[in-house]
Amino acid sequence: MPIFDPPTLVAFVSAAVVVIISPGPDTIYALTESLRRGRYAGAAAACGTATGVLVHTTAAVLGLAAIIRTSALAYTVVKYVGAAYLVYLGVQTFRHDEAFEIRNHLSAENTSLKRSYRQAVTINVSNPKVAVFVLAFFPQFVSQPANVSLQISILGVTYATLSVLYLLIVVMFASRVRHIIVNSKTISRFVQYASGSVLIGFGLKLVTEKQLGA
Repeated sequence: MPIFDPPTLVAFVSAAVVVIISPGPDTIYALTESLRRGRYAGAAAACGTATGVLVHTTAAVLGLAAIIRTSALAYTVVKYVGAAYLVYLGVQTFRHDEAFEIRNHLSAENTSLKRSYRQAVTINVSNPKVAVFVLAFFPQFVSQPANVSLQISILGVTYATLSVLYLLIVVMFASRVRHIIVNSKTISRFVQYASGSVLIGFGLKLVTEKQLGA
């Protein structure tokens, strides 16, 4: 007996795609890294986001996400940590005065990729909305008689894969127009301040979010 019947899997993928393509901090960060440091940094950020999704999936399987969903204190703590980190990244973007140059040195590039990956993981993991989403959304596509943990894990891997694919499309688009930004100081500064403003905006919006069911 298959773990998922085709209609259920199609319904999950369709619903997941709608959620994934909605603009959020993960998309903005991958886009910003692609424009600032190139497509490899953007791809690293995309992988970081997928890793964050898998962390939330693991937490849901272990029951940790339920604590964030039901505990106002836990939700608030994670919310403010996530919001503070987004604001911090936005401010750092404002303070990043150098142009969106291409990294030429391999050591610098490797450091940049690791940083892009780590920051993307942090953005995703520190967002309590993702934890609540995973706990509320995934079970709708789980068949009770089957192995619930296995099904949630598979859904998590599927969601993470779809996230990477979408973000890589965003990265490819950014890499296509990056030369325009690199060659224009005005456009470069506009993207810099627009990206910083959006990240800070998401941080402030996260602060005002109420816990699900509150």
